[in-house]
Amino acid sequence: MSLGQRVSNDHQLARLLQIGVVLEEVVESRAAHHLESLPADERAEVDEAVEELLVEASEESAEHRERLEALIDDLDAETVAYEEINALVDAQYGPPEDTDGVLYDQLANEETAYKFYDDLIDAIEAADGEFAIDRDRLLETLYDIREEEKEGVEEVAEIMEHRA
Repeated sequence: MSLGQRVSNDHQLARLLQIGVVLEEVVESRAAHHLESLPADERAEVDEAVEELLVEASEESAEHRERLEALIDDLDAETVAYEEINALVDAQYGPPEDTDGVLYDQLANEETAYKFYDDLIDAIEAADGEFAIDRDRLLETLYDIREEEKEGVEEVAEIMEHRA
């Protein structure tokens, strides 16, 4: 299903929210593993701002995942377990080459999440049908998550500017 369409039923909504959960699981897993995957000499050079950014990104993604899972539960659907996604992320993505690679990766993750939530909100707002969950609660949750992703993009960009 394309996010260029309206969300017309609970099944479509649940699938899109599940995609959001997977996206958050990928971001959480990658952020958590970035520091430990850097070579020892690079890890020692990582400044406090980058370390804090990755810890905050991991914690924020976990919190977003939980909020999305609560919405999905209200739709009587299931999500993919974090452990499964974590294993796939570990198998798919190699460690970054350096701290700059970590920052570029984190920026891409934050931007992808922001764009996903922005498109999802647009698709839900364009929908004229009813959902099994309260539309206001759904949109409020997604607005909050989108805003936090926007702040994450800005935070990564600011760190990158100071390092340049």
